[in-house]
Amino acid sequence: MFEVAISAGSAMFAGMNTTTEHDRDLAAKLRSLSIEPGALKTEPPKPHSLRRLTPRVMLVLAAAASLAAALFYGPETLQRIETALAGLSGGDLAISADRVKARASDGAAVEAVRTPTDGAKSAAALPREVTGSGYVVAPDIATVFSKYEGRIVAVEVEAGDSVVAGQVLVRLDDAGARFALRGAEIAGRAAALALEARTIELAQARSSFARSERLAGRDAMSAQALEEARTAVDKAENAALQARQDVEKAELEIDKAREQVEALIVRAPISGTVTRLDAHVGDTVLSREDSVREDESLLTITDTASLVIDADVAEANIALMRPGLSGEAVLDGFPGQPFAIAVSKIAPVVSREKGTVTLRLSLTSPPPGMRPAMAARIRLLVGEAAGVGAHHPPSSFEAPAFGLRTSG
Repeated sequence: MFEVAISAGSAMFAGMNTTTEHDRDLAAKLRSLSIEPGALKTEPPKPHSLRRLTPRVMLVLAAAASLAAALFYGPETLQRIETALAGLSGGDLAISADRVKARASDGAAVEAVRTPTDGAKSAAALPREVTGSGYVVAPDIATVFSKYEGRIVAVEVEAGDSVVAGQVLVRLDDAGARFALRGAEIAGRAAALALEARTIELAQARSSFARSERLAGRDAMSAQALEEARTAVDKAENAALQARQDVEKAELEIDKAREQVEALIVRAPISGTVTRLDAHVGDTVLSREDSVREDESLLTITDTASLVIDADVAEANIALMRPGLSGEAVLDGFPGQPFAIAVSKIAPVVSREKGTVTLRLSLTSPPPGMRPAMAARIRLLVGEAAGVGAHHPPSSFEAPAFGLRTSG
């Protein structure tokens, strides 16, 4: 429309130039036919055609200008142009007013989208994601050793079995431990008999001393005999006290020997799942003090009810990390079953070799069948959208390919 208006204006001005040259040629011919050429005064032609055509041309040009102003300067400029044109042609502008206003509204919307401030706000409102990778970890793992040396006579569990704390796992036999218990029990009985004898001697010494005191009161016994009776009582009391201590020592030896025999029955220290079993009937195992390697243990129990994920994220994102930050994880073994996670702990040190920091993540509704050491990929929502993600985690996991964390 704008190009048509300009073309019409150009044609009109070209017509105006042609009309002027024709008038001038006519005036020159009239001067040549005049009797008194010198008295003939020519005047420039009156621009009737110009006055007649100028309002229409102005209307066309004004309509094009109003459209351009609406697109680039906004509705206020359009209102001023319409007011000015209304005085020139009245209702001629009405044919395009609605259309120009519609275009002006579209132009204003486009300008609003292009405003740098609005764009910055929109970018700030978008959620930012921090991604990483790691492994499923069991915080509670018990490696079971034998406290004393012995020979395995029974294995009560198999790998994969669920056990509870205190359940019998392995039975050992050690003849030396059994003999030591019997010897301690015999020594304990002997100490008890000795205590009984010392107690009787003490009672006799006290009785003799009481009789000596009565005789000495009637001057029937010398002072020296009375003193000897008192000394006998003191010696009997000391002997009885020593015998009582011997009994206590014997009881301690009995408890020690019994504990060693009872330790030959290996029980589960925690509840969980038997994830490794190296105990076999007939094997002779070393005591815990002599076992320095894990493969010298009997078995391993893992608490699979409290699994977590230890994942590494780039060191550059450490300022965005905080406990309670929520997100989503997916396991390589269950790629179609994402689940919610939350940061529970942040490692106090950063890996110098990898440039990463390790996060411990608690899990919500992980897929059944999840096992320790499974590879996991995570993404956490940070920024303004983190609060929303804490209650409504993303419904799908579209993470890029991650480099898996190396164990060490």
